[in-house]
Amino acid sequence: MIEQTPEGRRAFILANTRQQVPPHTPELILYLADEITPIWKMTEEALEEIGLPPPFWAFAWAGGQALARYILDHPDIVAGQRVIDFASGSGIVAIAAARAGATHVLAADIDAYCGAALALNTEANGVVCDFTSANLLDAAPPSVDVILAGDICYEKPLAAQVMAWLGLAKAAGATVLIGDPGRSYFPREGLVKLAEYQVATTRELEDMEVKKTAVWALPG
Repeated sequence: MIEQTPEGRRAFILANTRQQVPPHTPELILYLADEITPIWKMTEEALEEIGLPPPFWAFAWAGGQALARYILDHPDIVAGQRVIDFASGSGIVAIAAARAGATHVLAADIDAYCGAALALNTEANGVVCDFTSANLLDAAPPSVDVILAGDICYEKPLAAQVMAWLGLAKAAGATVLIGDPGRSYFPREGLVKLAEYQVATTRELEDMEVKKTAVWALPG
């Protein structure tokens, strides 16, 4: 049984990951799983017992890597700004924003394990980010300067809900950037492509070892 406390989550992550450098962001260090199947199977079994979500925090997904790379290469986007990393996962995008000079970074993910992963990963990178497990989609977007979102379009209903919420944030004055590796439910129409990368990944996570991944902006 995995102990459902901050200490228990931290211990579980330390026991099942190790510090690694994501292929597309060599400046950063994250606690990542070496193999997908064992940790996924472990958390699926726990899910049946205690409702533990799949370990999205244990991997550097292509959209997050691309978005983090873009932010590191264009720090002016977030420097001096209040930033939200939506659906943060490992926190790779939040950490990139903090490294690029954001004045405040809030990593948001409904999985409490993402908070534990973020704490370890921010320590490893010498930055500070806040975390919330609140579902931000339940309310109007917070008043911030920049919202960053990587790999958000896995499921059709959720993708539509997230894109509508991000549209509200843009209408309220926020800069909104999205990292996506060509997910089926990602609506490319009406968006502005800022960059495209070839991101190294794994066939266990994706359908190919190198994934063409783009960074998009909501226009206006």
